[in-house]
Amino acid sequence: MKKTLLLTENFPPKLGGSCRWFWELYSRLPNDKVLVVADKTIGGREWDATHKIEIMRLSLSSIEWGLKSVTGLSFYIRSAWALFNIIKAESIKEIHCGRVIPEGVIARILSLVTPITYRCYVHGEDIETAATSREQSLLVRQVCRKSLSLICNSQNSIQLVAKLGYSNSDKCYLLHPGVDVELFSPAPADIDIQERFGWSQKRVLLTVGRLQRRKGQDYLIKAMPSLLKRFPDLLYAIVGQGDCFDELQDLIDSYDLSENVKIYPNMSDEQLVQCYQQCDLCILPNRTIGNDIEGFGMVLVEAQACGKPVVAGRSGGTAETMKVGETGHLIDCTSPERLGEELSILLSQQSLIPNQNAPREHVLRHFSWTSHVEKARDHFSQ
Repeated sequence: MKKTLLLTENFPPKLGGSCRWFWELYSRLPNDKVLVVADKTIGGREWDATHKIEIMRLSLSSIEWGLKSVTGLSFYIRSAWALFNIIKAESIKEIHCGRVIPEGVIARILSLVTPITYRCYVHGEDIETAATSREQSLLVRQVCRKSLSLICNSQNSIQLVAKLGYSNSDKCYLLHPGVDVELFSPAPADIDIQERFGWSQKRVLLTVGRLQRRKGQDYLIKAMPSLLKRFPDLLYAIVGQGDCFDELQDLIDSYDLSENVKIYPNMSDEQLVQCYQQCDLCILPNRTIGNDIEGFGMVLVEAQACGKPVVAGRSGGTAETMKVGETGHLIDCTSPERLGEELSILLSQQSLIPNQNAPREHVLRHFSWTSHVEKARDHFSQ
């Protein structure tokens, strides 16, 4: 394997499915063959010091992804210059871009002045968002055409690449995110842990993910009053950080749900696993908002690895995380009313799934890191 640089704004200690995916995958590749260049973020240096993989930090966040504005142009010039010096000093042969834009644009600029090659990850929502801007669409199209391959997290993302005219599907390579099946594993009910979380004597619905409208936490909060009339022991636990924290907290207060809806913005990795293990159901009530979609839904795989049934919205690539009807269900999450009605039907059933071992078995068969890393390494060597 040639020495590779992973360029990504999304990387731990930031939270999110793609952050965990990149860490889990690249930390399992030979350390002397991988360099990660990630965004400067609070706690980043401290996190890096506790891990063996080589990590450098640059400012990879920008409010502008186009080249026409002074802000966007200066961001790309500054980032490309910094990367140029790094790839020269570290003898980097290939760049793996966390997204087509903006990371892919930086790699494309470098490919104009160096012999560097690059590949781009496609998550779905990234190219859908770019499609709303003519300038960004043009940039993405140029990046895709020169990329060695487009590593797509789902069939849904592959279809989007072709649908939006960025590239043909022949250049796309399907690589579902994997999961650490030793870390994310079933555990018996633990009263002490449940009490620490404030979950005692509750039927817990868990959502893990960034606090943003696409994830659907807002609609499930709005559906809670009607759900509580039928299921008074329900508790909705929301784990994550994001721009919508204040908005979600205001909703909780306005509906007087402080005893039945709780946000946990600062869970450790250990606590996150415990959340999966101690909840009753993991739900990602995602919906499509404009061009913003859920590309895959890594948290649904993590929950199933812990033996939990899952529920998700009928949007994006979430269906690819589960065996619908056997390990989880898809419901209409396009309004609080529809979400509440369809979730209520599921919650009234004696058992959400016919075989309680099915979620774990599904993940072991399709999403373990052993097979995932082998598949990735084979592709990177092409």
